[in-house]
Amino acid sequence: MTLKTIQTPYHRAHHLFAVFTASATLVVITAGALVTSNDAGLSVPDWPTSFGYLVRVPSFVGGIRYEWTHRMLAGSLLTLTLTIAAWTLLIERRRWLRWLAIGAFCTVVAQAILGGLTVLLFQPPAVSTAHAAVAQTFFCIAVAIAVFTGRRWVEEQPRVEFDTRRPSLFTLTLLSLFVLYVQLILGGMFRHHGMSWWPHVLNAIVVSIVLVWTAVRALTAHANIEAVRRPAILMLGLVVTQLCLGFAAFVTRVDWGRDAAQPEFPMVVSTVAHVAVGATLLATTVILAIQVWRHVPVAFEERLPQAQRDASVA
Repeated sequence: MTLKTIQTPYHRAHHLFAVFTASATLVVITAGALVTSNDAGLSVPDWPTSFGYLVRVPSFVGGIRYEWTHRMLAGSLLTLTLTIAAWTLLIERRRWLRWLAIGAFCTVVAQAILGGLTVLLFQPPAVSTAHAAVAQTFFCIAVAIAVFTGRRWVEEQPRVEFDTRRPSLFTLTLLSLFVLYVQLILGGMFRHHGMSWWPHVLNAIVVSIVLVWTAVRALTAHANIEAVRRPAILMLGLVVTQLCLGFAAFVTRVDWGRDAAQPEFPMVVSTVAHVAVGATLLATTVILAIQVWRHVPVAFEERLPQAQRDASVA
């Protein structure tokens, strides 16, 4: 059984708007990384207003340009999410997708509240890290909606190959998501001065091993399925890119920028790129997990003869 249980028409405008919303989410995440990397999180000290106003543009002095711009982009994303949720409720026949759209809106509201608490509570590391984690979770949901509304998902008959290996490829994708979330939390705590750098660096080794294992398994066992092959290749490329950016961010922040009076340009660029690529890697892994679930289900029926043999022996 796959997620495509109800025949539904393809709505091109709806899909394109979903893609736009997902793209806008990555822009907001990048803007948030600019706020953190420039130590601009408290440049606007009040919330939900900005210096007492909801829409008035303040003077772009110091970090205000980063924080205020991030807030305006986040507010726009809230509007986009409300729109895609309402649109989905109106036209979608798939009940589970309607619930996913509702979940997306609830997630972006939670994200906004966490962003406000970050300011009001003066950036406690746990709240700031949760703010970052929920942002990337919402990005993954937005990307999933874009996938589920796409023409290929709606109209094409999926090619299915049962997975008889252990651990299964689907299990490896779930493990990949788990270690990526651990890395996201460790990285957030480090960036927000809640812990040292070494847990983040050590887990990066684990993440690299697990993701390479997953991608190589997908490419060696199921390369003939395009929906699986393409995100697996992208995952490998993003892992290499992320490792390089992580090294650059570490060197510029911990070594070169250790005694800097304020964030320096190389550190800001490498750190922001590291966050953006990390979010893209997480979303790519989600896509791979979805496509594996659809195209490469675990062959539970392969276990039945062995179970029957065991029962007969007993």
